[in-house]
Amino acid sequence: MLTACVSRLKEGLRYHNTMTRTYRLACGLMAALIAFSSVAGNNLPELGDSAGEDLSMATEKRIGQQIMHEIQARDPAYLDDPEIESYLNQLGGRLAGASSDPGIGFHFFAIDDPSINAFAMPGGFIGVHTGLILAAQSESELAGVLAHEISHVTQRHIARQIQREKQLSLAAMLGMALALLAARSNSQVASAAVVSAQASTVQAQLAFSRDYEREADRSGFEIMQKSGMDVRGMSGFFERLQKATRVYEGNAPVYLRSHPLTVERISDMQNRERTQRYRQVPDSPDFHLVRAKLRAMKGHSSEAIKDFQNLVNDRKYPSEGAARYGLAVALTRVRDWQGAEKELQAARRLRLVSPMIDRLLAEVRIGMGDIDGGLALYRDTMARYPLNMGLMYAYGDVLTSQQRFADSLKLAEDQLRNYPQDVRLYTLMARSYAALGKRALQHRATAEAYALQGQTGAAVEQLQLAQKAGDANFFESSVIDARLRELKNRLADEMKERRKER
Repeated sequence: MLTACVSRLKEGLRYHNTMTRTYRLACGLMAALIAFSSVAGNNLPELGDSAGEDLSMATEKRIGQQIMHEIQARDPAYLDDPEIESYLNQLGGRLAGASSDPGIGFHFFAIDDPSINAFAMPGGFIGVHTGLILAAQSESELAGVLAHEISHVTQRHIARQIQREKQLSLAAMLGMALALLAARSNSQVASAAVVSAQASTVQAQLAFSRDYEREADRSGFEIMQKSGMDVRGMSGFFERLQKATRVYEGNAPVYLRSHPLTVERISDMQNRERTQRYRQVPDSPDFHLVRAKLRAMKGHSSEAIKDFQNLVNDRKYPSEGAARYGLAVALTRVRDWQGAEKELQAARRLRLVSPMIDRLLAEVRIGMGDIDGGLALYRDTMARYPLNMGLMYAYGDVLTSQQRFADSLKLAEDQLRNYPQDVRLYTLMARSYAALGKRALQHRATAEAYALQGQTGAAVEQLQLAQKAGDANFFESSVIDARLRELKNRLADEMKERRKER
């Protein structure tokens, strides 16, 4: 039954070649749900408030992590920019801390896609399209969308919607899970997934998402209020999107197709706003800098330079410092280091303070040949912003590019004491060990990176290579052997679960 379901899903989605990202995402969810289906036998457990004991949030987290690994490994639209991801997690973390369940542990990531969209996955993983960041006219508008998506997670909407109809076959429930996730990106793909799964009742269940949208609005409003954001950002953004549908003439933005919007919902938000005292909430500098960076990295470099030069000359910008920063980013694309430094110094004179400014200035100095000066600026900036992960990753990349592998290794070792689950740090460690000729430790670090990404088999293979490398001392060999036994046991348990599912 499951094989046939997968086959029909592939057939249904084959006609949507432009939707391959959503297809991969949906298949990741299906694989994850199949992997965990043994928990419930032939029926998925209740996933709402009354059934949280049947499927824990920890299990949902593992499902979300598996999908997240698929996105990072195979989706070309995944934006692997630590600086932008760091900003999203800074803003999202502030909002999540004001939610009803901050202990979930949210992770926000960017998708390089011009469409206006955001989507929540099981376990607190929230994707944000770059088109949404650029469309938001204030940080509170962006925060409003993130708060809405956070609420989908804290209220466990995807899980609750799947379990509404317990009489559905497992294959139909999996089809519904596909549709629910696909709907976050494109309603046409959602429909294809539902039809392919031959679940007419599933199509009806999707209508319940309108109730969940209202619930997410109300919960998101509370998050905005408690986090100190402008509560009017949510309704303002949604109302602007609704008006835009008249221009689109039936081809509404993706976010509206996947998040049904009604006059009632907007009115409900506005009624809540009227009970709150108005207070202006200024945008953070990084909000404008991230938007400028996204714009500066788009299209041909000459066009980006021209666009930002016109913004600066015509004074048509919400932030002059961000406009000059964007021009600097565009100039670095053509290695005009002197021009970029001029713009960055101008932004500094405007008292624009941000690690993004200092990081780019350090990069510019290194580009001009002042390696020691650039690295010193990196260290100074990291001392002032010790929790900025994007800055730390960038510093590690610079150290390896300058072949300062002992320094990059020390950075990875030091930071892993604080962030022992960080895949990027283990990857940096592996690169450093490889350059230093320490093959056993290189394979060990690579194994930890694989293990954190759920690739237990690949992790075992790396540790076996570490055993064969022959350059580890007694203590290192003992650690490798112990870790290999642990991961082999984990792999055996995983294989046993797979055999049960058959």
